[in-house]
Amino acid sequence: MTDQDFHPGLTPGHLGAPVMEPEGRPPSAPRPRPDAPDPHRRRNGLACGLTALALIAVFGGGGLTGYTWLQSQRKPPAAADYAGQGNGSVQVSVPEGAGLSQIASALVRNGVVASSLAFTRAAKGSAAAAGRIQPGTYTLKQRMSAAAALAILIDPANANGLTIPEGWRGYQIYAAIDKKLGLPEGTTQHTAQEQGSELGLPDFTNGSPEGYLFPATYSVTDGTTALDLLKQMVERAGKEYTRDDANVVAQNLGQTAYGLVTVASMVQGEADNTADMGKVARVIYNRLAKGMPLQLDSTINYALGRSTLNTTVTETKLDSPYNTYLHPGLPPTPISNPGRQAIMAALDPTPGDWLYFVTVKPGDTRFTDSFEVQQRNVAEFNANRAAKPSASASGSTASSGAASGSAPATP
Repeated sequence: MTDQDFHPGLTPGHLGAPVMEPEGRPPSAPRPRPDAPDPHRRRNGLACGLTALALIAVFGGGGLTGYTWLQSQRKPPAAADYAGQGNGSVQVSVPEGAGLSQIASALVRNGVVASSLAFTRAAKGSAAAAGRIQPGTYTLKQRMSAAAALAILIDPANANGLTIPEGWRGYQIYAAIDKKLGLPEGTTQHTAQEQGSELGLPDFTNGSPEGYLFPATYSVTDGTTALDLLKQMVERAGKEYTRDDANVVAQNLGQTAYGLVTVASMVQGEADNTADMGKVARVIYNRLAKGMPLQLDSTINYALGRSTLNTTVTETKLDSPYNTYLHPGLPPTPISNPGRQAIMAALDPTPGDWLYFVTVKPGDTRFTDSFEVQQRNVAEFNANRAAKPSASASGSTASSGAASGSAPATP
């Protein structure tokens, strides 16, 4: 390629360029006259031009038709959908963590909506539906429009689910199941005791469900039994405890799988907020490594079947295997049913040398490896407690430097 390809305006003979004379012709010689145009050539050129225009029109029109067809094919196909509010009645369960596709499949399977596509499109096109479909069991009708079904599902009041909060103990969960299912008091606890072998618990739990009743929202239908719900909770806990290479991590931390669950349950009971959970877990592991008693008030509360911030010195001498002031090591079982964040804290504790902690006031938990600093923090905790009328009336003051979120009081 020459430079002329890049500078066409400088090509000899181009408009505006210097005119170059042909070699061998004197400057004064007259220019040769061009030959007269050939009329036949003109007609042939005109015919070719007309033919080319005709071809462009034909193929251009065909291209436009093809483009229009292609665009029509790109439009999403119409989704099968019913019209109206439907008829009859059917219950559809939405499990924890279910996505739109899973929910849509359940609706189609139960004859609620005509197609999964109609429902997913309705949900994705609704700003109100984003993250609004809660786990539970919904009473819907058959042959509903996708929009009508969605309107019921995004209203939490229509979710007939049982929600178990993080950190609840077994007896609290049993009572909640009894109430939800309309059972006589004590029915679910009796079921757990008499049919424990059917729950799917690991052998090392020795049949105790504590720690394996995972906190979540569970679907409840007309046919749901107490055993059904307990089995669902145990199954969900099993999945949570086998995630993230939990068995390997437990060994690296010097714990068994059951020990890890127990640590998570104490973290759930002791931490003032989720941000402190990793630190609380580290204090527990550090004290275990040094052979120090854990001195956790939450374990005494579990033994006494209560929840309180006041632990007396007398109570720290309680004759119970759950008294971690008196007995070193972990308690014999978990003391609550921890949630995902407490489990993650037990699996991945925050690095640190802390041996003590106390929640001086809500939102202010202090961690230290110094007993003297801990004593000063406990003194501030007691001062804050004494400033409250209820605390002043009880006269509770701290006298020990425990590793607990609340300090033990004098008798």
